Amino acid sequence: MTTWVPVFLFVILFGLSMDYEVFLLSRIRESYLETGSNSRAVVSGLTSSARVISAAAAIMVVVFLSFDLTPDVSVKQVGLGLAVAVLIDATIVRLVLVPAVMEMLGKANWWLPSWLAKVMKVPHLGGPTEPQPLIKTGNHA
Repeated sequence: MTTWVPVFLFVILFGLSMDYEVFLLSRIRESYLETGSNSRAVVSGLTSSARVISAAAAIMVVVFLSFDLTPDVSVKQVGLGLAVAVLIDATIVRLVLVPAVMEMLGKANWWLPSWLAKVMKVPHLGGPTEPQPLIKTGNHA
């Protein structure tokens, strides 16, 4: 194996996996803010994003496997590595392990220490307890 391939794979795969994670967790968080139920939120978030995640992963796997058609061994290593890793990450990690762990953790998914929330200045992202906007809309004349 070429020495730069593992580092290259790690960097690319980290970025790709964060896209899946943000997409999945944002759907789960939106549902949690609407319902207040962790179980419903996980189910709703997973059902609304699973097809998109699976389709995107399938497209990437096909594209990465096409790298194996080149004569360059380094490119073949990258293509096969990316294809296998995306397949594992999208199916096993994002669509099985993350929802299962979130279901087991329950309300602990949403816990954030108050001191950390102040430091981070975490905005409320939606739901029925959405704070009023700072700028009022309408006629101010």
